[in-house]
Amino acid sequence: MNYELTVAVEGQGLYDVTHKVAETVRNSGMSDGLATVFIRHTSASLIIQENADPAVRDDLQRWLNRLVPEDDPLYTHTAEGADDMPAHIKGALTAVSLSVPVMRGELALGVWQAIYLWEHRHHRGERRLIVNVLG
Repeated sequence: MNYELTVAVEGQGLYDVTHKVAETVRNSGMSDGLATVFIRHTSASLIIQENADPAVRDDLQRWLNRLVPEDDPLYTHTAEGADDMPAHIKGALTAVSLSVPVMRGELALGVWQAIYLWEHRHHRGERRLIVNVLG
C-alpha cells in the first residue's frame, strides 16, 4: 500500500519524519514486512541518522555545505537561486529513498536512529514523501 505524506520545511536542515512514517506504518495494519520511504523532489533527500544529539545534525549540515558551496563559478544552473544547483548536488550525494524493516507493526530502527528529510534549499515550503508498506 502507498501513502503520501506532506512535510513543511522552513529552510535548510534535517527534519525528523520518523513519527509520521511510523504512524503510517501502524495505520497500515501490517505486522511484519518492509517500509520504503521515497522523496518526490530533486533538491532534498532522506537519511537515517542519530536522533539524540542535535550537534550531529548541525555538523552534517555544515559539512555538506562546505563540501558543496553556493555560488561556485562552475554552476550553470543558476536561474532559481544560488542554493538551487548545490541542492541538486547534495540530493545526488545522499538518498531519495530508504528501506526500513517493520517488526510487530513498528519500524525496526535502532534506539538512536531516526528518519530525516534533509532539506537542501533555503526556502520555506512543503515536501512530499511516499511511504510504501509491504508485508
